[in-house]
Amino acid sequence: MKKILTITALCASMAYAGADVLPVEKRTFEQSKFIPDISLIMDASFVHRSVSDDEAPHLEVPGIAHGLLGSHAHEGATHTIYNENNGFNLNYAELVLSSSVDPFFTMDGVFHISEHGFEIEELFFTSNALGDGLRLKGGKFSSNFGYLNEHHHHAWDFADMPLVYESFLGMHGINEKGVQLQWTAPTSLYLMFGVEVLQGDNEQMFGNKTIGDSEITTISKYANTPSLYVGYVKTSFDIEDTTVLAGLSYARGSSRIDHSSDEENPHAFSGMSSLYGADLVIKHYFDSYSFLALQSEYLSRKMDGEQYSNIDTSVDPYTYATTDMTKKQSGFYSQLTYAYDKNYRFGARYDQITQNEISVSSAFSPENMNKYSIMAEYHTSEFARFRLQYNRNNALYNEANEQQHIDTIILQANISIGAHAAHSF
Repeated sequence: MKKILTITALCASMAYAGADVLPVEKRTFEQSKFIPDISLIMDASFVHRSVSDDEAPHLEVPGIAHGLLGSHAHEGATHTIYNENNGFNLNYAELVLSSSVDPFFTMDGVFHISEHGFEIEELFFTSNALGDGLRLKGGKFSSNFGYLNEHHHHAWDFADMPLVYESFLGMHGINEKGVQLQWTAPTSLYLMFGVEVLQGDNEQMFGNKTIGDSEITTISKYANTPSLYVGYVKTSFDIEDTTVLAGLSYARGSSRIDHSSDEENPHAFSGMSSLYGADLVIKHYFDSYSFLALQSEYLSRKMDGEQYSNIDTSVDPYTYATTDMTKKQSGFYSQLTYAYDKNYRFGARYDQITQNEISVSSAFSPENMNKYSIMAEYHTSEFARFRLQYNRNNALYNEANEQQHIDTIILQANISIGAHAAHSF
């Protein structure tokens, strides 16, 4: 994998070539030396699921999320998921551009192209020129909340997102417009602190848009933006051939969740939400290619506000019922991955929603909902991976509040071409 040159490495290469090392502000800049790295990644899958494509979108994690299987629509937009249909799926083509801009900045762009459209997944600049261990990022990017959130889909060890992540934050996690400032302490032990100020558009837990039609009935007024704030601390250390990475994260922001246009159960939520996270990764290397990795995250959220139900948008003004609501919900995932050599990997993951408390007594809110996954994958090279995965999902319920036990087999192909920046640990 080709890595983006750091400012230090750039200066070193100039000196080696005999160039005069001048102060940054006096150096001659030639854009031709900064041709972007370009890569294209294809992700496709064949899926066999024990429920039909018509039934899957109607299943939900009660009191937490719906639309985790199959596409769903709200606010006039259709939201598709990975591995959506039984049979063949072209999940996306991911186009990545990355390069140094000048001695002060680098820029990265990640673009998702699907059969349904074109999306800017990430587009941001980064600067390490502030000095004193500071790093600045701005644009649209995946938050460093937790561990998995910042990793792209093609870097996951499984074909789908853990249950607690997708239920709380949706398929894309916390992916927002905003700014990020990180500081790495000048200590022998890796210690990094970060803060982020984000727009707050997450569709599953946060949000800031007006609910309702301002010309007819405003159910809930918009929140002032930016409306989402994230903070975290991460540390890492080595014990011989074992690396440990741990972190604590916190996010707080406004919530405007609008499902008033749903045909089956029109509802909405307005309030404030907090999300807490703890993550731990332990990776032991047997040699250059063989390793055993334990990865686990725990998420807990609290949502305080008003629930709007029985919304009737066919009358003027709208009619609806209002109830004060508090949700306290938690869950975790834990996975073990073993790389036998550079070609073969195997893994198992367990997901569980451990807490699902809702203050409204009439709300159906079962607990201890879980999911099991196992996978085996073969790498022809670092650019091509083929994975076979099996899921047993016991977390979804139908409209009659009956628990479903869904079996899914996924055969995934992930293939890339071009120069792609190295992934983070």
